[in-house]
Amino acid sequence: EEIDEINILRASFLAMHRAVDQLTTRPQHLLIDGNRFNKYSDIPHTTVIKGDGKYLSIAAASILAKTYRDDYMNRLHEEYPFYDWNHNKGYPTKKHRAAIAERGTTPYHRLTFNLLGDGQLSLGF
Repeated sequence: EEIDEINILRASFLAMHRAVDQLTTRPQHLLIDGNRFNKYSDIPHTTVIKGDGKYLSIAAASILAKTYRDDYMNRLHEEYPFYDWNHNKGYPTKKHRAAIAERGTTPYHRLTFNLLGDGQLSLGF
């Protein structure tokens, strides 16, 4: 719901800010994989396009994020097996879109995303 409310880019920045908020050691500098970021408090940052190929710390964070995402998608698949989340990892494959067309959305779908791939939003059935 929050992603649908503020959009995926802002939600990504907010998630990064929340992650930094939880650190017990304050970073001196933030390296951000990508070309955009909303400044965090008074910590300087550098955006790095394709940073996971340039900095080991970004590469490690990318691996951890993908591993977490894969585990999360596998848990969603256990709850909603028809959406094939254990294979598509959240990307809208034909099988996933067919499940949305047949069964509607789940609480985990981003409703502002083009769920059916036809330019229309699916708000469930």
